Amino acid sequence: MAVDRATKQFSDPHSEWHWRFWALKGEILMLQGHYEDALSFLAQAVPATFAQSDVVVWQKLTQGAACARLGRFDEAANLLREAQALAQNAHPALLDECALRQGTLYFHRGDTLAARTAYRTALQVAHDNKNEYLEVAALGSLAVASTRLEHYDEAIDWNDRALRLSQTIGDLRSVSKIEGNTGWSYHELGDYANALSQFENAERDADRAGLVADRVYWLNSAAGVHYDLAEYPAAESSARKALQLTRNLRDEGSTIECLQNLALVALAKNEFKEAKTHLDEALEFERLAPDHQRELYTRLISANLEAKTGNISESEISYSRILADPHCPSSVRWEAQAGLAQVHVVQGKAEVAEREFAESIRTISKAHAALQHEDFRISFLSSAIRFYDAYINFLIDQKRPVDALRVADLSRAQALEEGVSANTGKRTSRPAGFNPQTISLRLNATLLFYWLGRQSSYLWVITPTRVAESPLTHPEEINAAAKAYRESFLEPRDPLEAGNADGKKLYTVLIAPAEKLIHKNSRVVVLPDGNLNSLNFETLIVSGSKHEDKPHYWIEDVTITTANSLALLARSSMSGPPNPGRLLVVGDALAASPDFPPLPQAGKEVGLLKNYFSSSQRLELTGANATATRFLSSEPEKFSYLHFATHGTASRTRPLESAVILSPEGDSFKLYARDVVKHPLNAYLVTISACNGAGTKSYAGEGLVGLSWAFLRAGAHNVIAGLWEVSNASTPQLMDELYKGIHAGEDPATALRKAKLTLVHSSGNYRKPFYWAPFLLYAGS
Repeated sequence: MAVDRATKQFSDPHSEWHWRFWALKGEILMLQGHYEDALSFLAQAVPATFAQSDVVVWQKLTQGAACARLGRFDEAANLLREAQALAQNAHPALLDECALRQGTLYFHRGDTLAARTAYRTALQVAHDNKNEYLEVAALGSLAVASTRLEHYDEAIDWNDRALRLSQTIGDLRSVSKIEGNTGWSYHELGDYANALSQFENAERDADRAGLVADRVYWLNSAAGVHYDLAEYPAAESSARKALQLTRNLRDEGSTIECLQNLALVALAKNEFKEAKTHLDEALEFERLAPDHQRELYTRLISANLEAKTGNISESEISYSRILADPHCPSSVRWEAQAGLAQVHVVQGKAEVAEREFAESIRTISKAHAALQHEDFRISFLSSAIRFYDAYINFLIDQKRPVDALRVADLSRAQALEEGVSANTGKRTSRPAGFNPQTISLRLNATLLFYWLGRQSSYLWVITPTRVAESPLTHPEEINAAAKAYRESFLEPRDPLEAGNADGKKLYTVLIAPAEKLIHKNSRVVVLPDGNLNSLNFETLIVSGSKHEDKPHYWIEDVTITTANSLALLARSSMSGPPNPGRLLVVGDALAASPDFPPLPQAGKEVGLLKNYFSSSQRLELTGANATATRFLSSEPEKFSYLHFATHGTASRTRPLESAVILSPEGDSFKLYARDVVKHPLNAYLVTISACNGAGTKSYAGEGLVGLSWAFLRAGAHNVIAGLWEVSNASTPQLMDELYKGIHAGEDPATALRKAKLTLVHSSGNYRKPFYWAPFLLYAGS
C-alpha cells in the first residue's frame, strides 16, 4: 500500500509528512470499514508542534466518523466539535468536510432532517471552494438522506448529479457508493431489475477500490432484491457472503442487516428455528449498535415469525407496538398493518382485519401519491402488490367477490390514471358505489378481469346483470403457459394446425369459466395481469367438438379490446369514428443508423392512407420531415388520428425510454415515450405500426409500459400497438383493411378484428398469429 511505504519513508516523528501520512492511513482504515482499527491507530497523540495543524483536524474528523458508525454518538459529537473549532480558527478550507462528517453523525443517530441540513451546507461550501471530491460526497449523502426520508425520486436525482461528477473526476470509490445508493432507491420503488444491476455494479467497483465494508453493503442489498424476487438460493448466497466479510470487519450494523436477510429467507422456506437464531443474534447486536429504524424492521420480521409459528397473541402485540411508533417508516408500517390484519383473520375478527387491510392500502397509496417522477410511480407497486393480494384473498374467503374486485381495481393503472387526469384536467374519481355492471352495460361488452396473485388467481366475469368470480389454476402455471404459447408464434407451423397444447389450455383455463356468459360475435374487454399482459387473447384455441365448429382461434368468435382498469374503462367509449376526422401520419423515415435502415413497405403504408383521408384532412411527415421536432410542433392535439409507420424500440429497464425511430436531426432520431406524455392529446385513435409498440416490460398494477401506455397517458381514446416485432410485409395490408373499416364507420375494435380476419382466412403464411396477432387495441379515456 502506497501510504504504508510513505509512512516508512517519513518515519521521523518530528516530520510533518510523517503525521500527514499517519492521518491518511487512519482515514483509509475508516473508509474500508475497519472502524475499531482506525480508532486504535489514531489514538496516538500528535506532538505539540503540530497541535494546531490540519493534521489534527483530520484526526478528529476520522475519529468522529468512526465513532458515529459504531454508535458512540456522544464521543463522536465531542470529536467533531473539536475539529470544527480548530478548522474555524485556522483551517477554514476544511469546514465543508466538518459539515459532511457532522451530517454523518446526525444520520447514524437517526436525525435525518438535521443530517440533510448539514449535507446541504457541505455541498454549498464544497462548491464555493471548487472541491469536486467533497461535492460528490455531499451529493451522495443527500441522496442517502432522501432515501431515508422516503423521497426516492429526489434521491435518484441527487445520485444522478453525483455520478456524473464522480465519473468526470475518476473517483471510483464514489462511483461505487452512488451506484449502490441509486440501487436502494430503485429497490424501494419496486424496480428490481434496475436495483439489482446497480447493486452488482456497486459491489464490483467497491471490490476494485478495496472497499470491503461497501462490498458487504451492496452484497446484502442484492440479497434483498433476490428475496423480493423469490430467488431464495441467490438471496441466501449473497447474504452469507456479506456476513462472512462483515464479521471480519466487526461492523455490527452491517452484520444485523445480513442476519435480517438470512432470517427472511429462512422464514420463506419455513425454516423457523434457523430464522429465530438469526433474529436473536440481530437483536443482540442492536444493543451494541442501536439504530431505531433498523431495529423496527428486525422486530417486524420477528412478528412475522411469531404469526407464522402460531404465536398469535405475541405477534399481535409486536405488530401493534411497531404501528404505535411515530418514527415507523411507511414501508414497515404498511407491512405491519397487513400482518396485523392477518392475525385478526386468524382470530376471527373479520371487521378489525378489514380495517387494517384498508389502512395498509391507504398507507401504500399515500406513499405512491408523494412520488413526482413518472418512472417511479410506474414501478412503485411492484414492492407492495402482495398486500393488495392478501386483502383480495381475505375478501374472497369472506364470500365478497365484488369487494375483492374493487380492491383489485384500486391497484390497477394508478400512474396512468393520475397522468390522464393531469393531462385532461379532469380528475379521475372512483365512485363510492362500485358497480362494474354499469360499465359492461354502457359498452355493450362482457368484461374479463384477471388477477394473478402469489398463490391464487381469479377471474371476474362482468356482464350488465352480474359479476361472477371464478378461481383459476396456480398463477405460475398460467404465466408459464402464456410465455410458452407466445414463443410458439415464432415456430414454422401454425399453432392452430399444430394443435398447440398451450393455446388450448389457456382457453380452457382463462375463457371456459366465462364461456356461457359470452355470446357469439359479441364484444369482450380483457383486463389482464402478469404475463397475460403480453398475451393476445384472440389467439387462444377453441377446441372443436361434435356439437361445435372445428378448432379455431377465439378471434373468430368475439371482438376484443384490452383495458388497464375499470376506473379508466368507465371513462372510455366505443363510439364510431369522428366524421370528418383529420390524420397526422409520420413514417417512411430516413435511415437513422445502421440498426434502423429504411423500411421498404413504410412508403406503401403511408400511401394507402390517402385512400381514406383527403389532402385537406391529412398531414404527412415523411422523409426528412419525419422528425420528432416536426411531430411535436405540428399540433398533434388537433388531429383525430395519429399513425406511425416506422421502426420502434421498447426499453425494459426504462420503459419511458421506449421510442419511435424517426429521421435524424443532428444526433437525435427518437420520439421518446417520455416526450409523448408531456403533450396532451385528444386523438380518437393512435396507431403505432412499429415493433414492440406496446412495450416489453410489465409492471404490477400498470401492465405493459411503453409507447402505447405513453399515448394513453397523453389522452388518446384508443391506441393500437404491437406486442412483438411486426412484419414489414403483412402490416400494410392489415392497416389498409383497418382504415377501410374505419372509413366505413366502424369502431376501431370492429375494424381491427375484420382486418385481422382477412389474414386469418388467407391461404399463405399471413394466416399465422405472428403476422396478425401482434396488434392489440387498448382502450383509453
